[in-house]
Amino acid sequence: MLGVGDGHAIWFGQYGNPDGTPLLFLHGGPGSGCSPRHPGLFDASRFRIVMFDQRGCGRSNPRGALAANTTADLVADIERLRQHLGVNRWLVSGGSWGSTLALAWGAHHRDACLGMVLRGIFLARRSDIDWFFDGAGALQPAAHTRLASCVPGKKRLAERVCDAVLGAGHGHALEVVRHWMQWEESLTRGQPAALPQLDAASAARALDKYRVQAHYLRHDCFQPEDEWQHQAAGLAGLPIRLLHGRRDRICRPEAALALHEHLPGSRLLWVDEAGHDPFEPAMQAALHEAFAAFS
Repeated sequence: MLGVGDGHAIWFGQYGNPDGTPLLFLHGGPGSGCSPRHPGLFDASRFRIVMFDQRGCGRSNPRGALAANTTADLVADIERLRQHLGVNRWLVSGGSWGSTLALAWGAHHRDACLGMVLRGIFLARRSDIDWFFDGAGALQPAAHTRLASCVPGKKRLAERVCDAVLGAGHGHALEVVRHWMQWEESLTRGQPAALPQLDAASAARALDKYRVQAHYLRHDCFQPEDEWQHQAAGLAGLPIRLLHGRRDRICRPEAALALHEHLPGSRLLWVDEAGHDPFEPAMQAALHEAFAAFS
């Protein structure tokens, strides 16, 4: 655990080769935390793999906390962790929200970045958020209708969902979270998913996770609409590889293309047999190949 101020302490772990090239992994969400499977995405013989649960996530304390929890706070935490571990420069990998956070950190700390491999690009634009909650509705209409029916109203569906999850009513918030989980899983799999049944402990974890996610999405991830373009300009020339599954229904391929076009020197690889899940065999193979160039 590492105390980072504001009442927060973040969990971090190191894996692989202590003498290998340092590699920072940034998990998605926001709110998800790291999985025991994540170190397996990288070659443990070549890399010193560092990962941490972001504020309010996973094993970090206090779990689900929203105060002093913004993108700028997470960027500062990455720097605290890098200095704590005595790492001069490291590679950075992140997928989905992790790619957003990687760009935000790299734009402020380019000199500490050896390069990046980013997957499932998410640029935190209002249109990206609205695609997930509404634009993709026709892809899984039944699950989308059930989610929307939980939060009737005239606001954007993203706002209605996030307001409900962040609201005071525990029972209603949990109902919305369960339908949010069903919607996300249906999109990820490309077929209808069952409504999750959660025991008390699982329900508490899910509420904390999705409260953090709602907090970020409700505030457009604490970034101006075009911030990603300024970040990309600041990273021009660094070795950056972008991987995006052609079957990704969570984050549109258009975002990967837009980032590639604004990031001089980047390389974009379309992964034909992959969607949003990093553990799909085709995406795992693409990640290993992309990182092989850095080792």
